[in-house]
Amino acid sequence: MLENRKYIIIGVFCLVGLVYLSRLFYLQILDDSYSLESSNNSIKRVIEIPYRGQIYDRTGKLIVYNTPVYDLYVTPKQVRIPDTTAFLRMMEMTRPEFDSILQLAKDYSPVKPSLFVRQLSKEDFARIQDALVDYRGFEPRMSSMRTYPAHTLANALGYVSEIGKKQLENQDYPYYRQGDYVGHNGLEEQYEVELRGRRGVKFVMQNVRGVAKGSFKNGLYDTAAVAGKNLYTGIDVEVQRYADSLMQNRIGAVLAVDPATGEILASVSAPTYDPNLLSSRHFSKNYTKLVKDPYKPLINRPIMASYRPGSTFKLIQALIAQQQGTLFTHTFYGHGGSPMRCHCRGGNSLRGAVQNSCNPYFYNVFRKYIYHNNNPNTFKASAIGLHEWHDAVVKFGIGQKLGVDLPSELKGNLPDVNTYDRVYGGENRWKFSNIYSLSIGEGELLISPLKLVNLAATIANRGWYITPHYVKGFGRIGQGIPQEYFQKHQTDIDYKHYLPVIEGMRMAVMAGTVTKMADIQGIDLCGKTGTSQNNKFGHKFDHSIFIGFAPMNNPKIAIAVFVEYGGWGGTAAGPVAALIAERYLKRKTEATKLDANVKKQNLMPPVSMLPGYKGPKVLPAKPQPRKADSIRKDTTRKFEKLKPLMASTVSREQ
Repeated sequence: MLENRKYIIIGVFCLVGLVYLSRLFYLQILDDSYSLESSNNSIKRVIEIPYRGQIYDRTGKLIVYNTPVYDLYVTPKQVRIPDTTAFLRMMEMTRPEFDSILQLAKDYSPVKPSLFVRQLSKEDFARIQDALVDYRGFEPRMSSMRTYPAHTLANALGYVSEIGKKQLENQDYPYYRQGDYVGHNGLEEQYEVELRGRRGVKFVMQNVRGVAKGSFKNGLYDTAAVAGKNLYTGIDVEVQRYADSLMQNRIGAVLAVDPATGEILASVSAPTYDPNLLSSRHFSKNYTKLVKDPYKPLINRPIMASYRPGSTFKLIQALIAQQQGTLFTHTFYGHGGSPMRCHCRGGNSLRGAVQNSCNPYFYNVFRKYIYHNNNPNTFKASAIGLHEWHDAVVKFGIGQKLGVDLPSELKGNLPDVNTYDRVYGGENRWKFSNIYSLSIGEGELLISPLKLVNLAATIANRGWYITPHYVKGFGRIGQGIPQEYFQKHQTDIDYKHYLPVIEGMRMAVMAGTVTKMADIQGIDLCGKTGTSQNNKFGHKFDHSIFIGFAPMNNPKIAIAVFVEYGGWGGTAAGPVAALIAERYLKRKTEATKLDANVKKQNLMPPVSMLPGYKGPKVLPAKPQPRKADSIRKDTTRKFEKLKPLMASTVSREQ
């Protein structure tokens, strides 16, 4: 019995030994993976970076493509430089620059490669390629540089640059390494995952000096890099570049969308910059220069700037009051009893009030809306009315993020009951007389150009909108678009209530607050002007606003234009919108006189007028007076000489 147990135990030990021997045989003889990992001295693991996806406009024209370049990496522990002077001369750098870069590489890791010189052109790399054999520790890697042939859309596109330390540490998934490039801001950041592709791995045999001797096992373990997806946008690059030209010498924003689809056709942030400036070896120098520019060209004003909407907000007041039942198309209000001044002669119906942008009219519309609940306590009545007003306005996308496919969208501000309770110290401490400035889009309201172009598109559609967006497809047009960019958002305003408002908007362009020259034949532009208060300098340098769409029936384009320090909406912003609508609809510019007048204006304020300026407040010199028949006596004076946009038409925008 004991003898049998002995053989069983011996058998078990023999079996375990055979298992270990077979496993060792498999690992050492049959399986190459461990051999591969232990062969760092003879086999090198090379990461292949895929080409980033290109970006196109709606017609297939290239906006962004890749130019092949070389990045030079350094491994500090392996560095051997026999002649430092010759090396510095070859690399065209100074000794302090070399020491600084090498020290940063050592701080990161003495044994891991770090970026030494980025984006060497093919010509530069060919010049130094043979000489690099004499300098150990330096390794070239194929890369690409973003190139922008259209020289436009910088703020919406964003840029590609080396990943930052904080971003590297905060990765949800460890994909990026030190020295990798990543999209920052704009579409490059928003669609980073789609654009970057998938990197590959290549195993290369090398000798003791690090010279490549061919692929390992004929590429058996290699994985190919997969190029990023091409991004098709809704941008019309021809219209985009034309809009850029109209916004020269101005601060502001332009957004144009297709109201039927929500696709953004043009997106201008002025002043802007050539996106190629941030796609070169001189990125740091150029970026620093742009950051220090007092006119802030890096701010993407269409989605990041906040303005009071001014008189453009009267359109929402007219729509929600009709839906509430406190306003009718024949409702007539004069100027009596209103604390607000107005430029028109008074006595308007709804269409005339929109046409002439009558302040007292919309003061009364808002007052009737707020007090509609007939609560005898004016404090409670104001709170009830404002709560109802807020819930109606928010359906237009105001006071919230719309969800445009760009990072850094601001939601703006739509005040509610809680806002005024905080301001005035509790309930029953405020009433209509404290909030009536909301009636004409002033007070605590803050809105971005994105929200106003969305309002224009909503009115063009007679009651609904699709969230404005840049993407039109990945790989091909119409493919891979997020589902939220197909969803219709309803305002719950009846179709019939839009009709008198639209008629008033058409009348505003034909014979209202818009300069007559902006009524371009064959466009049928409908619009609403606005003047956003600029409290820092009183009313002399208010911001000019225009929103509208064209044509009146079956609209194809909705547009919003902001011109900071531009004054009346009908003279500065309105003509820009009309010319852009004409270029999109007709594919040419026939209103050449209006085009010339817009382009010769200079509305750039001096630095002393910009927000954040710390020096003495110095207003510009008194400009020369305009022609008497082209301007009302109470029109604001500009800080530079402005020639009229027309010869004999009075601009009556407030």
